[in-house]
Amino acid sequence: MLHPILRTLVKVAIASLIVGTILAHFGITAEQLMREFGLSAERLQELARRGFDWALPNVLLGSLVIVPVWFLAYLFRPPGSSSSSE
Repeated sequence: MLHPILRTLVKVAIASLIVGTILAHFGITAEQLMREFGLSAERLQELARRGFDWALPNVLLGSLVIVPVWFLAYLFRPPGSSSSSE
């Protein structure tokens, strides 16, 4: 069985492919939709870069707390307990 997150990503990819095929059949392109919303490839790239620049330091800062806490919980869990349900 696929992991639930992986299964969801596959479903989203297949649904996106189907919808994209239908839109292409009617002559609707990504460029047209972006222009309709007042976006350009450069603007989307800039927004993605700004989002990444904001998120990376926060993820690193949070991981400084979360990773040690997770590691301690992993070390001190009761013997014989498993984190995965099989």
